[in-house]
Amino acid sequence: MADQRSVTRPAGPAGSGGPATDRGTPQPVDRQDRGTPDAEPGNRPGPGDAEPGGWVLSAGGTPAGGEESTVGPDRATLRMALVVGGLVLAVLLGFGLGRANGRPTDRTTATVATAAGDHTHAPGTGAHQHDATGGDSSGDGATGLSVTAGGYTLTPSGGEFVAGRAGELRFQIRDAQRRPVTRFAIVHDKPMHLVVVRRDLTGFQHLHPTMAADGTWSIPLTLPQPGVWRAYADFTALADDGQQTPATLGVDLVAPGDYTPRALPAPANRASVSGFTVDYSGTPQVGSAVPLRFQVRDAAGQPVVLERYLGAYGHLVALREGDLGYLHVHPGPGPTADTVTFWLTAPGPGSYRMYLDFQVAGVVRTAEFTLTVR
Repeated sequence: MADQRSVTRPAGPAGSGGPATDRGTPQPVDRQDRGTPDAEPGNRPGPGDAEPGGWVLSAGGTPAGGEESTVGPDRATLRMALVVGGLVLAVLLGFGLGRANGRPTDRTTATVATAAGDHTHAPGTGAHQHDATGGDSSGDGATGLSVTAGGYTLTPSGGEFVAGRAGELRFQIRDAQRRPVTRFAIVHDKPMHLVVVRRDLTGFQHLHPTMAADGTWSIPLTLPQPGVWRAYADFTALADDGQQTPATLGVDLVAPGDYTPRALPAPANRASVSGFTVDYSGTPQVGSAVPLRFQVRDAAGQPVVLERYLGAYGHLVALREGDLGYLHVHPGPGPTADTVTFWLTAPGPGSYRMYLDFQVAGVVRTAEFTLTVR
């Protein structure tokens, strides 16, 4: 029997802030007020800020009356004071060196690499995916599981949604010092990719918000059915020193009302959408990159001509059922006839829903698949 649930509106919005001004998607913008401290309470000095403190050693002096003192300690007392002071200083220096040799605290950064799209990636790098599986022998590196990762935080503002009615989603990406980030790399023709899906993995949307000068992103958004929805912000931030940090951050959105979560369709290698048939071959494995080859044919069974969409011949997003772990995978530089290939590393076992965006004759369509990774 279907599991019917009810979702109520939260007591208040997830954040605060006025409506954003839609000024279009900017090129990377340098922050002007580098020396202005963050106005929010509770901020700590950032990296490189001077910290107060230190030892001050003094010798000599006069009594309060201004006359030189004629009384002083004998040599034995001075010798004892020097020995005790030396021991104390040695202990303090040893403690300081021990702390200095500990593990440094640093913001996690990474450099993106791809051959598709218009952005600064290493030359000659092939197909890739935006997750954290690289270098993780366990393969369990799904992203989008929290609002904070890699030193960046997704901060929504306002935004209450009514199922089936147009609303607006606004948010900022903030760094470790809670400053709004305003510089992003152009990855696959856009500085920000926003994926929205209900937590039962229905209602998939791939959107591209625009950013105002203050770093606030905004996009019209309709949640067609009641329920809890997951929004993923997929981006690559540019630090002041030029380092690039790819990240995928996730936040829940609520459309109040009664809803019945839908079970995932059975696993299948074929999907139909708008008269097109899409098949794929390949079996994803945990911790290993495996090629998935998608073939698109029209209603007559003939191969179609795939067109570039956002700098690539296809976009593949995979979400894991349950925790909604996120993978955003891209193909190599071009298709082979009607076939486009992705290299996918499963972040862990489970049931997944894959969403393939492809463009034919100027129209973007999405084919959906269920797969099981063991």
